[in-house]
This record gives sequence, C-alpha cells and structure tokens, in this order.
Amino acid sequence: MQYIVLDMEWNQPWPGTRDAMQTLKSPIHGEIIQIGAVRVGEDQSVQDEFQVLIRPKYYRRLNRKIVKLTGIKDSDLKENGVPFPEAVRQFRKWCGEDIVFLTWGFDDIRILKENLRLFELETKWTDRWFNAQMIFNAQTDGSTTQKALKTAMELMNIEASRPAHDALGDAYHTALVCSRLNLAEGLRNYAKAVEKHENGFQSVMPPDCLERRVLKGYADRAQALEAMKGRENLCPKCGGLLKAQRWIPQTQHRYMARVSCPKCGGFLVRIRLQTMEDGTVRAGRLVYTGDSEAAKSYDRQTEKQRTNRRRHTTRRRRPAGDKK
Repeated sequence: MQYIVLDMEWNQPWPGTRDAMQTLKSPIHGEIIQIGAVRVGEDQSVQDEFQVLIRPKYYRRLNRKIVKLTGIKDSDLKENGVPFPEAVRQFRKWCGEDIVFLTWGFDDIRILKENLRLFELETKWTDRWFNAQMIFNAQTDGSTTQKALKTAMELMNIEASRPAHDALGDAYHTALVCSRLNLAEGLRNYAKAVEKHENGFQSVMPPDCLERRVLKGYADRAQALEAMKGRENLCPKCGGLLKAQRWIPQTQHRYMARVSCPKCGGFLVRIRLQTMEDGTVRAGRLVYTGDSEAAKSYDRQTEKQRTNRRRHTTRRRRPAGDKK
C-alpha cells in the first residue's frame, strides 16, 4: 500500500457575478484549478510527485483573491490547463492501485468529490481517505484544534522549501509531516481520533480565514460569549491570548471584533452562538487575517456607528428652536 498526499487549489466566483449566479446540475463549493500530490511509500519515504493545472469550465474567471493567494492567473490556465476529466485520468494513472489518500484538512476530498459528481465521474476511488490533521493531533499534543500546516511544520522543525498555497508545494510539505508520523498506527486509530475531534471544521474554508474552531458545552450564551472574549480568544499562530476591541453584535447571535496579538499582529474574529438540543450552547469561532474583507466590514460598521453617534449627539445639543 502507498500513501498519496493530496492538495488542491480551487476557484470560487465573486458573489453577484454571472458565474456565481449560474445553476449547476450538481452543486460545488469551488471548481478545482490545480492538483498536486506526493507519493509516500509504505516505509514512509517521500517519493515521486504529480501536478496538473486545470482549465475551468464553469467558473472561468479567477477570483482576484485566488490569483493573489496562489499566483495562478487566467492566462496560465488557458495556456497550460487541461479539462478536468483529462486531469483526473492523468492523476488516477499516476496514483496506481492499492493507495490511501492523505490530506491536510477535510476540504480537499469534499471538493474533489463535488467536482467528480459535477462532471459525472466515478467517486469511489477517493473513499480510502484520511485527514492527516487528526493523525498529527493524536500523535503529538492530543488536541482537537485545527492546526495550520505551517504550525505543524514548525513543531516538527521542518523548513519550508516550496511555495505555500501551491498545490504541489503544500502536498510536499504535508508529505514531510506525514513521513514523521506513524501512519499505520494513525490509520488504525483514526476513528477514535475523529470521535475525539470536536471542532466540526468540515466545510470549505472561507477566503482569508486562518482558523476555525467549534467549542461546546457552555451552560448559556452569556457563558459562551465570555469564554470567546477570554480564555478561548487565542492567537491562531502562536496560541497567545488575544486582546479584543469592541465586539459588534450581528444577526442570529453572531459577533465580531478586531483582535491583536503582541507577537503576531492583528486579526478579525467572528463567532456564532447556537443552542443545542440538550440546552447547552456551542460557539463557532473563525479567525480572519487583519486585511480580510471580514475585517474591512468590521471597520465599515464601526465607522458607521461612530458617525451615527456623532449625529445623535449633535442633535441633542442643539438649542431649542434651532432647525438647522
């Protein structure tokens, strides 16, 4: 048996565009534009590599954030990309038989299956798949918190030698991490590791989102919100306590705030509180980069609130009879 460490990049259309509004015969969260993979042998040696660019069929214009993140341009895909079915054919041929897929996170296989269904291609060959994050957590600190690949590399003293947000580069670095784990044991104990995992970060990561966590078991919303502002308000990079500015309430028990870490800089935190069937409250917590659209939305809302307060104060201070 061989391990295929897989990573992909995909395009998401900008909201409101024609691409975003089209109805597909099978829904997808993103259209794959690059597949990168590294083979790890049963002896856990890092072996050969595979990569392919894919010319999109449905989301043909790249989201500018995807371009900035990956460095892939529309012209690259037009000149060097192949249709998705051909990319899959090449990939499956390279993979060979008796393989197990490893990815860093839950998203890649979900996106791959969605794209396979959209193109009416078989999905069963992707069923032997494991999230390497679960194995890493189980064999290192035992936590249930999502860790960035960069964090895992730092913990294992692995120097980055390939570009980040490149499918082959990320697959290669993931393969290096996996080569230092006991993969056979990890696969045997995988069900237990997933059962322990409580974060529920199984959906597609939003743009500019660095970390997602789901925390459970709070007695009520007040207790959950207090925890989100205090002991659970941790930096996604160094794990230190974050200092928050004013929390802005939104609809459906959502809140957001700009936060700062003395070592790592500023971020934007968004949380959502939800009451469960047993009466306890769970909190979904997302951390975005300080220059993300979420952070800019926070700035716009705080500025709007300051403007409204100034106007309200000015009206209250006007002398009686002054209609200006």
